[in-house]
Amino acid sequence: MHRLMTTLAVLLIAISAFAAPKNYELKSPDGRLRVNVEAGEGISYTLTHGEDLLLDKTVISMATTGGEIFGGIQPVRKVSRRSVSQTIPTVLYKKAEVKDEFNEMTLRFKKFSLIFRAYDDGMAYRFVSHLKDAYQIEQEFVNFNFAQDWNMWVPYVCQHTQTLDSQFFNSFENTYEYTPLSAWNKDRMAFLPIMIDGPQGKKIVITEADLLNYPGMHIYNGDADKKLEGRFAQLPAEREQGGHNMLQMLVKDRKDYIAECEGETYFPWRIVAVSEEDVQMADNDMVYRLASPADPATDWSWVKPGKVAWDWWNDWNLYGVDFRAGINNATYRYYIDFASEHGIEYVILDEGWAVNLQADLLQVIPEIDLEELAAYAKERNVGLILWAGYYAFDRDMENVCKHYSQMGIKGFKIDFMDHDDQLMVDFHRRAAEIAAKYQLMVDFHGTYKPTGLHRTFPNVVNYEGVHGLEQMKWSQETVDQVTYDVTVPYIRMMAGPMDYTQGAMRNATRGNYRPVNSEAMSQGTRCRQLAQYVIFDSPLNMLCDSPSNYMKEKECTDFIAAVPEVWDETRGLEGKVGEYIAMARRSGTDWYVGAMTDWSARELTLDLSFLPEGEYKVELYKDGVNADRAACDYRKVILDLPADRKLNVRMMPGGGFVAKVSIK
Repeated sequence: MHRLMTTLAVLLIAISAFAAPKNYELKSPDGRLRVNVEAGEGISYTLTHGEDLLLDKTVISMATTGGEIFGGIQPVRKVSRRSVSQTIPTVLYKKAEVKDEFNEMTLRFKKFSLIFRAYDDGMAYRFVSHLKDAYQIEQEFVNFNFAQDWNMWVPYVCQHTQTLDSQFFNSFENTYEYTPLSAWNKDRMAFLPIMIDGPQGKKIVITEADLLNYPGMHIYNGDADKKLEGRFAQLPAEREQGGHNMLQMLVKDRKDYIAECEGETYFPWRIVAVSEEDVQMADNDMVYRLASPADPATDWSWVKPGKVAWDWWNDWNLYGVDFRAGINNATYRYYIDFASEHGIEYVILDEGWAVNLQADLLQVIPEIDLEELAAYAKERNVGLILWAGYYAFDRDMENVCKHYSQMGIKGFKIDFMDHDDQLMVDFHRRAAEIAAKYQLMVDFHGTYKPTGLHRTFPNVVNYEGVHGLEQMKWSQETVDQVTYDVTVPYIRMMAGPMDYTQGAMRNATRGNYRPVNSEAMSQGTRCRQLAQYVIFDSPLNMLCDSPSNYMKEKECTDFIAAVPEVWDETRGLEGKVGEYIAMARRSGTDWYVGAMTDWSARELTLDLSFLPEGEYKVELYKDGVNADRAACDYRKVILDLPADRKLNVRMMPGGGFVAKVSIK
């Protein structure tokens, strides 16, 4: 008996030693951001920036349906480290190249690895499975245990809110609520990205990258404490056609796991971005850095950024013409002529050109002759883009892409996905891949936030996932789009480009706005709309209003048409989340400077001392003296940039300004 007890004691000591947790530290290149990982008895980490603890002990793991636990009681077999300092050339991005400097630590376990990266502006981690056979991920446990009960900017799901699970079906569009972490609405999930106010004015944004064949992450806080947790839609088991015009697939039943995998799998990066100044977050590149790069052997030179004359927002409302405006060839020839005359690269045929309720993109309504329109557009150096409902595109993707590519169509705006489960995420990858095969661009609407697919497939030129200007067609006066405009650049735009669809020529002050579906207006001033072409990232950028309205506003239209869509350099100048923002972007030797404010009038003096030596002229569009009463009031002035390189401009409530700064 004594011998047995001795043996058991030795065994327990051995097990204790085997499972004893060990600590591993990873620092950013500048040493200010530190990740401390504890592994052995599960896996947890803390995140510190400078002297400030941002994330307290945060436990993470994954579980398969077969009982494998990535993160259980098991030893680290190997630790490897590397440091990287490189420059990534970009395609259709807000800068010509991205600085990619990080320190990396990989913890190797028996059947999985865990990779941590520390950048100066954030950290990220991802699991890697080394299982050989097919398996299912039952759940991934993602937590963000904040050090204090800070305030957050949270975009709650606002559709299908009957249950938490029903909220996985949503369009990923909502304004932000500003509230403490502990005041989470227990009836709602939120979608990413989400921002948290940290200590000393620091900002923290949670999002994800390299999402290719795995469900997207929602966020929830059921305990109403200071910890946010990830939520993932289970894999659909049964779907049926339905929803908007029979163009969606509605989930009727789900499996008891979130993903099916096979062999070695690199799971998405979980990102915690950190900034010391608000405006730095509007120029954060972490999602692009962490995405899988495009195939270097592929020629992407056929992917062209550009402006798009858009029909749907202005309800095909032309006037002063001798034909009945609507979804017909005469109307689209007019849009094409307008685009050609103003150097606008594309015209879109939004919903209505294909036969309704058939979910068949090869059935075109009799009022439209696409071949004739494609030929007409080509003669005038304008490309055509077609709107497509999700199911209609997915059910016949190869044939649709081949057919319309041969016709000369340049791309598709694909809409009404409204899910981010594994099947839908995989659809986005497949759509990008097949479209690229036929040299077609893709603009994803009714979809989740960008996660880097635009780096992996540069023909993915834009995404919605934003509470854009379309909301002004129907939103009541209580919706504050002006405040949203100076919030979203710091949060949603951090993840990637957004098809906000700006360019309204009907502009309303706070008291004058009302929803008018067929003759929609914007909240805020005319110059605010112009500034959005500089502030918002958008390689495929809509002109939302009617050609008839633009032709009455030649000065503004000429400016919009000439603003670049992608940039050589981007700089955040000044800003505060929810209050104002000022950005500068370079294309060649020209700089564009844009700013927007909330409903408060604001005067900014922007320091442009970063400009190279030389004398500069400024083409400035600023709010008129009566823009607080008539929001369309603006002034264009030409001036020399002062020797001190300071640009001083006053913005009216809901206002903005934009300037082109050129070498004299």
